[in-house]
Amino acid sequence: MYAFYFEDGHFRVGTILADNGSSLQVEAQHGKRAKVKAADVLFKFQEPGLTGFMEAAQKFAEEMDLEFLWEAAGSEEFDYQTLARDYFGHEPTPMERAAILLRLHGAPMYFYRKGRGRYKPAPPDALKAALAAEARKRQQAAQLARWVEALTAFRLPEEFAHDLPRLIYTPDKNALETKALEQAAAATHLSVLHLLEKCGAIPSSRDYHLNRFLREWFPQGRDFPPLPPVPVPDELPLASVAAFSIDDETTTEIDDALSLEKLSDGRVRVGIHIACPALGVLPGSALDSIARTRLSTVYMPGDKITMLPDQAVAAYTLQEGAACPALSTYFTVTPDYTITDVAMRVERVSIAANLRHELLEPLFNLGTIGQQADYRYREELEWLWHFAEHLEEKRGVKDTKRSLVPEYTFRVEGETVRILHRERGTPVDKVVAEMMILVNSHAGRLAAEAGIPALYRAQTNGKTRMTSEPLPHQGLGVSHYTWVSSPLRRYVDLVNQRQLLAHLRGETPPYQARDEALQSVLRDFEAAYEAYNEFQRNMERYWTLRYLLQEGIGDASATVIRENLVRFDTLPLVTKVAALPELAPGTRVRVGIRSVDLLTLEVACCFLEVLLGP
Repeated sequence: MYAFYFEDGHFRVGTILADNGSSLQVEAQHGKRAKVKAADVLFKFQEPGLTGFMEAAQKFAEEMDLEFLWEAAGSEEFDYQTLARDYFGHEPTPMERAAILLRLHGAPMYFYRKGRGRYKPAPPDALKAALAAEARKRQQAAQLARWVEALTAFRLPEEFAHDLPRLIYTPDKNALETKALEQAAAATHLSVLHLLEKCGAIPSSRDYHLNRFLREWFPQGRDFPPLPPVPVPDELPLASVAAFSIDDETTTEIDDALSLEKLSDGRVRVGIHIACPALGVLPGSALDSIARTRLSTVYMPGDKITMLPDQAVAAYTLQEGAACPALSTYFTVTPDYTITDVAMRVERVSIAANLRHELLEPLFNLGTIGQQADYRYREELEWLWHFAEHLEEKRGVKDTKRSLVPEYTFRVEGETVRILHRERGTPVDKVVAEMMILVNSHAGRLAAEAGIPALYRAQTNGKTRMTSEPLPHQGLGVSHYTWVSSPLRRYVDLVNQRQLLAHLRGETPPYQARDEALQSVLRDFEAAYEAYNEFQRNMERYWTLRYLLQEGIGDASATVIRENLVRFDTLPLVTKVAALPELAPGTRVRVGIRSVDLLTLEVACCFLEVLLGP
């Protein structure tokens, strides 16, 4: 006697060894014995034998017309034996009973399981939807297979072209394209990113990094919309001084300029003149909305994304040969460099020169100060340098690290990059830095003492942050510090400039204390400023790696920072070195460059030798 039973989700057949009423002892065809509950036995039979029974029943089931079987079942719940009698037209044989059970159980879209041997036909609408879904699955499986085949042969499927940015930057893990990429990446032993690159989806590694940044921070694109003309007031008084600026040769947003005026009593009046776009970029205007959204100019080697459009920059930049609107702060200084008087006013300032670092530094440096050099503004620059030295000493904070970490300038022309070493802490740097610290700290003190709400740059307990409270900047050694010196490039400076302008005019400042608009500027600016700086660092690293490939550099000298981290001696590159022995910080070593990855911005280096102890 044999039993056809249900066990572990499958139909099985076996020889009955013992019948205990509530359970059976059964031996399967291949000798395995099991205890089967009587409730799980569908039927018992004596013929035919076990050999080939399940195979024959399965084949018989597959030959049964499923559509006809569903139609014959009606719409109500039924027992399989009833359907078997109707379908075969006679009392079904064991083989027919087994076949119809296998067919019913194997078609859950057509028949819902309702218990031991009982089923209910699926409603027509539900069956239609299930069949459509099944068809879609088959189509998707076939499409997935085609895509994986193409990708593993490093061919990009045509269907991927219309949605490449999403696939590259924000893939949907549930999307079929993502699954195809993941399967193909596993098959080719590549990351998804490198697979896309080999398929031609990432033709430019530079654009990959730039577009990833733009997608997050400039979703509407980097271009400016059409804007009305930028208003520039023409009724401002003209200052009696002529000023000069000092900037990098690529700078177009010239925010600040300096002037010196010798007074009859031996004192000197130092003018620090800041471009004044707050006169034309009015709160709530279309131009202000753009600046509020961007919050800062974004810098990268060979390119930048300005906070303000070109016409606004042109209207307010301190351009040589023009009389430009400026917020001027005048410091009257005695021969021993003591400041005795400070005055701030809005005016037009004649800009006599836009001096550039690259041309000025060979003339104005530590080797030429006090010598009879002949260049424009020599006397003014040397006086400013002595004044800057005094200001730095008075602040009591000297940047001893400036000479330890080199500075580099990137020059990108097309696909070629030059990386130029630039000495830090030069007289040019010191003059500009100290004058900006001076004007920013004075503006912060003025705002605090006058009770003008402002955004401050503070450093306490080693943490630097933006705050609406007039806290000290311990790193600079000043009691108040607010950014006002770059209103063409930073929105915080523009906001602070508006506050100071209102104060000078006796008007109510646009932003009040605890104003949510002011607080939201603070929060958004900090987030954007950090992201922009991180992007700039990444792009500088990118072009440094490009330089390694461009110049075919296979090894380089470096200095150990800590553990296995080193800084290259002649390039702005910090990286880990494999198998670096335990060396003291400051030890100079030679490292080999094994590989460079422009997509992940990684460089694989190995230790070669020690060059010099710390």
